[in-house]
Amino acid sequence: MGDIAILDHRDLDRVSAEDLIAAGVVAVLNCRTSSSERYPNMGPLLLIQAGVHLVDMADDRLFDLLHDGDQIDVVGGDVRRAGQVIATGAVQEPVEVLAATLQRREDIGEALEAFAKNTLEHMLEEKELLSGKIELPRFDTDFRDRPALVVVRGVDHQQDLEILRPYIRDTKPVLVGVDGGANAIIEAGFKPDMIVGDMDSAQESTLRCGAELVVHAYPDGRAPGREFLESLKLAHKVVPAPGTSQDIAMLIAAEKGAELIVSVGSQSNLVEFMDKARKGMSSTFLTRLRIGEILVDAKGVSRLYQPRPGYRPVGLLAGVGVATFIVIALATPGLRDVADLLWLKLRILMGGEL
Repeated sequence: MGDIAILDHRDLDRVSAEDLIAAGVVAVLNCRTSSSERYPNMGPLLLIQAGVHLVDMADDRLFDLLHDGDQIDVVGGDVRRAGQVIATGAVQEPVEVLAATLQRREDIGEALEAFAKNTLEHMLEEKELLSGKIELPRFDTDFRDRPALVVVRGVDHQQDLEILRPYIRDTKPVLVGVDGGANAIIEAGFKPDMIVGDMDSAQESTLRCGAELVVHAYPDGRAPGREFLESLKLAHKVVPAPGTSQDIAMLIAAEKGAELIVSVGSQSNLVEFMDKARKGMSSTFLTRLRIGEILVDAKGVSRLYQPRPGYRPVGLLAGVGVATFIVIALATPGLRDVADLLWLKLRILMGGEL
C-alpha cells in the first residue's frame, strides 16, 4: 500500500526521480517512455534502485480514467481498479534498465553529436543573451559589488545549500531563487532576496515572503506567471527574454554588478544538460560565455572556501580563557594580590569609589 504517481514524462530525469523518491511513492506509471535511449538519463535507474515499481504505459488513457485519490492496484504491468484491469504497461525490470543505461553511456558520442547540432541551430534564435540586447528594469535588490547565490531546483541543490551554509553566513550573498529553488532557500532557513521565473513551482507562502518577484516572459511578451501574481495581488516586474529562467537570473545578477555568481542546482555536465529535456541548451552556453569568470559552481565554492569561525565559538573560547585566569588567580596568593591591584586600578579609571 502507498501512493502511486501517474506521469507524462519522456526520458525521466534525475531531479524528478529524486522528488518522487522523497515523496515516498511505491509505484510510478509513466504514460511516456521513461527512457527513449537518446542518452543515459538516470531517472528510471534511481527509481528502481530505490525500490519503486516503474511501469511504462502504452498511452495516456489513465489521465482520463483516473482522478486524484482513486484506489488502484498495480500488479506487474496491470493497473486494476476494483479488481478490473483498466490498463496494461511494460514493467521496467532492474537488470534490463541497468544494462540499457550502461550501453547508452558507451554510445554517448551519438547523443553528443545530436545535442551539439541542435544547440547550434538554436544559438541564432537566442543571440540576444550574448549580445546584451535584453532590457532589464530597475530592481530594488542591490547586487552591486556583492556575491550572488542563484538557486535552481536541480541536482543536489538541497545538499549544496547545506554545505554552503558557512559561506552564506560569512559573505551574506544576494539570494536568488529560480521558481522552486526559492522554496529550497526557505527550507534551508534563509530568505530569498529575489525570485525569478514563471512562478509555476514556487509555493504561495514563498512568493509572499517579501522577496522581489521577477516574471520571466517569452520574447513576445506573453507571461503566464504575471496573471498568477496579479491574482495574488503581488507586486512584480517582467523581463521578456529567450532562454531559461535560470539564465535570466544569472544575467540579472551579472548586469546589476554582482562580483561573483554561485550557481546551485544548475547543470554541470552533458547528461544534466540533456536531462532538462529542452530542445537545445544554447541559452545556457551563451549565458556562461557572457558571464565569464564570475560564475562558479556551488561544489567548487564548497571545496575552496574556508569558513571563518562564528562569533559564538570565539566568545565561548574567550569566556573560558577569562574564567580559567580567574580560577588560577584566586588559587595563587601572589596572583591574587596582582588581581586585587588590577581591580583597584580599574575602579579608579571608571570613577568608582574606593
